[in-house]
Amino acid sequence: MKPVILLVGRLPGVVENVARALEDLPVEWLGAHDREEVERQLDTEPAIACVVIGAGLDDRIRGDLIGVIASRRPDLTIHLKDRASGPGGMAGFARRVVEIALPELNAH
Repeated sequence: MKPVILLVGRLPGVVENVARALEDLPVEWLGAHDREEVERQLDTEPAIACVVIGAGLDDRIRGDLIGVIASRRPDLTIHLKDRASGPGGMAGFARRVVEIALPELNAH
């Protein structure tokens, strides 16, 4: 079973673009664009290994999502993308998160 990474972002195409750019990684990508979707994914997908939150969301929303994730799934690490690299930097950021947060994938 592949580990699942939950990508949270403002732009709907982010998950598809990241999944396509990173198809060489042995992970499954899920997406969410608002609090309700994040809650639903956390409640229905036990294989989520970590969460990546994009920079396009307002800081207040990102803070709220951190609270939601931490309270529902305290076992998950939460990774916030920087704003400086822009939307084009999401795939590279997600790759680094997978490499750091899931080192067992790189052990083979």
